[in-house]
Amino acid sequence: MRVLPPLRHRIQRLVIMLMSVMVSQSLSALGETLRPDRPNIVLVFTDDQGYSDVGCFGAQGFKTPYLDSMARQGTRFTNFHVAQPVCSASRTGLLTGCYPNRLGIHGALGPQSMVGIADGETTLAELLKAQGYATGMAGKWHLGHHPQFLPTHHGFDEYLGLPYSNDMWPYHPEAKKPFPPLPLIEGDRVVNADVTAADQAKLTRQYTDRAVAFIERNRTRPFFFYLAHSMPHVPLNGDESYRGTSQQGRYGDIIQEIDASVGRVLAALDEHKLAENTLVIFTSDNGPWLSYGDHAGSARPLREGKGTCWEGGIRVPCLMRWPGRIPAGAVNDSMLTTIDLLPTIAGLVGARLPEHKLDGLDVWPLIAGDKGARNPHEAYWFYYDTNELQAVTSGDGRWKLQLPHMYRTLAGKPGGHDGIPAKYEQRFIKEPELYDLASDVGEQRNVAGEHPEIVARLLRSAEGARVELGDALTKRTGSGVREPGRVDKQR
Repeated sequence: MRVLPPLRHRIQRLVIMLMSVMVSQSLSALGETLRPDRPNIVLVFTDDQGYSDVGCFGAQGFKTPYLDSMARQGTRFTNFHVAQPVCSASRTGLLTGCYPNRLGIHGALGPQSMVGIADGETTLAELLKAQGYATGMAGKWHLGHHPQFLPTHHGFDEYLGLPYSNDMWPYHPEAKKPFPPLPLIEGDRVVNADVTAADQAKLTRQYTDRAVAFIERNRTRPFFFYLAHSMPHVPLNGDESYRGTSQQGRYGDIIQEIDASVGRVLAALDEHKLAENTLVIFTSDNGPWLSYGDHAGSARPLREGKGTCWEGGIRVPCLMRWPGRIPAGAVNDSMLTTIDLLPTIAGLVGARLPEHKLDGLDVWPLIAGDKGARNPHEAYWFYYDTNELQAVTSGDGRWKLQLPHMYRTLAGKPGGHDGIPAKYEQRFIKEPELYDLASDVGEQRNVAGEHPEIVARLLRSAEGARVELGDALTKRTGSGVREPGRVDKQR
């Protein structure tokens, strides 16, 4: 079945392709002006992998030798955050350098959604493509499943993967909606209209095969590959050869398969002698889905997990490797977030930033471990649900103010078993709570009464967020919000 985009989007795509060819030809003709140190970029993004679900972050019950090796060759970032603790919103922040709610993307877009990333937004792939990079992706997209929203219409030369989460299918035992069959898409064409559990078990290997082949095909030019694994999001489906290889059941087996995937990608870079000029980033889209218990990961020693703005929901494992440019064997506790990656990479490759407003800033001095480097943000704003401002963290990462809001918790109870989740309880924060993350990363002791000046400063920042982006909890509409892309319902 061929899925064709609307005529205007096909024309727009043709124009982009022609411009890309012209840019590439111009760059070749002016080769002597190119920066010789422009890195290749490989970005590995997993789904629902918790903060402590990597060996060097304290994993228990399974091993990640390739990721641990990457940490020894590069830097382990212990204070790295996503824009929001849920799928679509998190990926929007990663790829655009903007708070996702600025672009009108909230939560996790499902098969019934009629919105997605707007044509006017600039993704990391589009930014790099304009610099002559080959751009490819394999894995979970989740920024809209209609043809006009797919990766090949937003800067990627090629794509293979699922348009949304792998639990959005009719076979998932806990599916709350009558989801249609889950499609596997290549480019903008459906190549498998009904992905089964057996098909899902092949995805990690298929995605990795694409990444390795892409690296080989583009080894003589700058490239960007985005490897967005569908796992370890439930339902857990992986290659049978990994079953029983860990001490933590199916979840541990899946993580070990992902680790081997990273090992294959790193080996491909080594084989083609590209490691020295390739920035490799590994991280996750949000914290673990704790209600799934033995089918979920861990955020130890952080509080809560996915779907909350406690640290367990937004702080994720992160490794970066670029030999000679990023310190080897280092541990970096600088406050960083995914929204800073696009402007930082733009600075590395000499790209001009989009004219529209971004929220991220260039934080390369922090990533590179420069002595005396400071985070340029006054604060970071953490939203969840449909535009609820739930927390504000100081730019240096020390202070975090939890604003009044409802959040979900297991309240100390164990999670579910064998893919069936336990039920959350709802708790309400009535007054702002302040936490000193430098001494209390688990957010256990509210020190608002001891530091009223810090509370006041972060409340002023929260008010700035409400003016700019709005806040459903205080019934505010933001002045800086842009519309998402929308599908014409009559089409």
